[in-house]
Amino acid sequence: MIRILKYSEIQQEELTKPRGSHADVSGTVSEILETVRREGDAALLRYTERFDHVRLADLAVSREEYEEGLAGVDPAFLGVLREAAENIRIYHEEQRRRNIFITRENGVVLGKIFRPIEKVGMYVPNGTAAYPSTVLMDLIPARIAGCDEIVMVTPPDRSGKVNPSILAAASVAGIDKIYKVGGAQAIAALAFGTESIPKVYKIVGPGNAYVAEAKKQVHGVVSTDTVAGPSEVLIIADGKNNPKILAADMLAQAEHDPDASAMLVTGNEDLAKAVQAELERQVAILPRREIASASLENNGMIILTDGKMETALEIANLIAPEHLEVCADEPMQYLPYIRNAGSIFLGRFSPEPLGDYMAGPNHTLPTGGSAKFSSPLSVDDFVTASQFTCYTEEALRKIAPSIVRFAGEEDLIGHARSILSRFEEERL
Repeated sequence: MIRILKYSEIQQEELTKPRGSHADVSGTVSEILETVRREGDAALLRYTERFDHVRLADLAVSREEYEEGLAGVDPAFLGVLREAAENIRIYHEEQRRRNIFITRENGVVLGKIFRPIEKVGMYVPNGTAAYPSTVLMDLIPARIAGCDEIVMVTPPDRSGKVNPSILAAASVAGIDKIYKVGGAQAIAALAFGTESIPKVYKIVGPGNAYVAEAKKQVHGVVSTDTVAGPSEVLIIADGKNNPKILAADMLAQAEHDPDASAMLVTGNEDLAKAVQAELERQVAILPRREIASASLENNGMIILTDGKMETALEIANLIAPEHLEVCADEPMQYLPYIRNAGSIFLGRFSPEPLGDYMAGPNHTLPTGGSAKFSSPLSVDDFVTASQFTCYTEEALRKIAPSIVRFAGEEDLIGHARSILSRFEEERL
């Protein structure tokens, strides 16, 4: 049963402690990375047989496999995917960066130019559930950024096929370079390159503990997005809410993973007890009841406060949840006071699954409190920037004495001489 705790009696560490599995897989992952780096495709095929229990002849999804998978997808679902993709595109198009050009006196030009990352790799999980939504959320911003080459990796099933819904999402989003490999070995392939899979410059996408650890270890060889942990939701609810709805929203996260966390913050004790009872009732009829039950028991929490919205927002900012629902009257008024959250859902008719699939904002989000310093996946994750400086002779001559003085203060005489050498016949 989920716990009901008074905020005044909870230690801060209880709210901010890391959640999920803490097994050390670094040694195993390190070995996998090095083996793939040395042996390439041979290692990938061997690991796929070992971990995914299927022997493959080819890692790439062929055109025939691609078309066969698409043919098996319900046309109505394809329509839903297209609708979701359009919403995601509309939202992310607004994130396009504009180049900066600043002109100053004496012909000085300064600026910053944004360019798409040339080669990007995307990991799409396919374990206890398939996630075509992840394909859309990760791929569409990269397409908008203008990345030249996008490679997708995803684990095969035991028949050696890729889930048709994942292929359908890839088709809608516009990618057909897909490889059947998962786990840490897939991250290794993207980071180092193999005979079949090209090396990329950045890797994005969620995965299990082995994928997360692999992304940590290859960071620096390539860039990676935030390392995703177990899914989280924190719901702030006033006493006017329906406990059945709040329980359903909490279970929407709890069913992801035994390590997921679902929390409710309310000042209404009757509501807290009603939600607790509803969770017991609803989890019993949930297909993924064992996963959800473990999540609620291990990481779930109902926090009773003094009823003040300021207190609830204080808790939210402390936890910095991946998803934050504000189920209260006039929720937009609280937005300026929410400092730390990955994605914020305002009002009683903005549940978190809306953001998972259809609204448009990205669902690849910071977890584990990292919303205090990280942001949702965006077009910015798929661009790099170069700044530039262009001075004329006249402009450099004017500022040269200040540069020389600054360099002298730092005892970097070579810096000063770099400037002085351009004006050898002049006294600065």
